[in-house]
Amino acid sequence: MFNIAISILTMGILGAFFAYGLSIAKNKFKVEEDPRIDQVEEVLPGANCGACGYPGCRALAEAIASGQVDANSCPVGGSETAQEIAQMLGVEIIETERQVVVLLCRGTETAAQRKAEYRGIRQCYAASLVQSGDKFCSYGCLGYGDCVDVCNFDALHIDKEGLPVVDREKCTACGLCVKACPKNLLELHPVSRKFFVFCMSLDNPKSSRKNCKNACTGCMICTKGAQNGEIVVENNLSLINNLDILENEEAMQWVGKCPTKAIGFLEENQN
Repeated sequence: MFNIAISILTMGILGAFFAYGLSIAKNKFKVEEDPRIDQVEEVLPGANCGACGYPGCRALAEAIASGQVDANSCPVGGSETAQEIAQMLGVEIIETERQVVVLLCRGTETAAQRKAEYRGIRQCYAASLVQSGDKFCSYGCLGYGDCVDVCNFDALHIDKEGLPVVDREKCTACGLCVKACPKNLLELHPVSRKFFVFCMSLDNPKSSRKNCKNACTGCMICTKGAQNGEIVVENNLSLINNLDILENEEAMQWVGKCPTKAIGFLEENQN
């Protein structure tokens, strides 16, 4: 019994000694955390979506408080959040226009034919691995909703024509849907922009016309009034180089003659 008591006493003394040592080390090597980190994190929306490039709102708050990134680095929070953080930290921010995502494809179920019945995993990424998807147009939207699945803000849904529709009021420009699209058909643009080429097909005109009724066929009608190269055709696809063409009424008349309506304005009921 004596030996047991000595062992217990020894272990107790050693435990107290190491606890005391750890306590001293904790105080000696303690790193004071910037209290502003908690303040910034409280202002951030808490979505932890990673759209800012950081793994979560806490990591972004640390970066903002330390001055590594600007106060408006949270795309989800928007201008109001940025202003509140800037005022809290005593810094200035440059106002930027809110962005929303735009689908650059009008390959609806009625316009773009499917070449086969896909029976695999109902994901665009999975379908695209099988001969670039089940549509004749290898550049078009497959409509299986990978973009919808990653949206944390209910800003996307697949309509009856099999294409994702964007709720511009709910879209936070987090960019997750942009990364999720295997066809790279979703892009972020300023909310004021409404004029686009709604096609990404680089197929030859004959194939484009056959594969999708709404495809750009590179006919160059839209370029006829673009005297300064505001619109050009490269690789059978129209490209908008300068939105100043919107001020040129004569040029826009030619744009309006696009036989497939592949170039034009966002419709009120789309995106």
